[in-house]
Amino acid sequence: MECKEFDSKKNNETKKHLLSSGIPCTIHNCVKCCIETRMPLSRFDIERISRQGYRFKDFVVKRRKERHLKNSNGRCVFLGDNGCTIYSFRPEGCQLYPLVYNENKGKVVIHDLCPYGHEFKVSREDIENLYAFFKKLSKKRE
Repeated sequence: MECKEFDSKKNNETKKHLLSSGIPCTIHNCVKCCIETRMPLSRFDIERISRQGYRFKDFVVKRRKERHLKNSNGRCVFLGDNGCTIYSFRPEGCQLYPLVYNENKGKVVIHDLCPYGHEFKVSREDIENLYAFFKKLSKKRE
């Protein structure tokens, strides 16, 4: 999937929302990122979701040494009729999305899959949080 470079000067005519707000997703009823998700999970994500009463085998799929959110019928197992059923304690990667790291460009970008990515305001802290998330994931693989 392609990614578009993050440029806060583009689309100034659109009101920007904090990445953590999820407002563009909510106002547009968009769940595109929840379809055929491959969202990686950190140990912290798994522990936090498990504490809510969910069993590991019901929401985690192992791919090599990595753990990802499970899909059911092509949709994230936590995607309900009205959106994410675990929104307040969703995985860190979901909280940071549509911010992703484009390996080809070697930088953080807004993912092209997100049709409303231009409506998000990305802060330096968001970018730092994305890098911190990657560190958590890489420690798990070691």
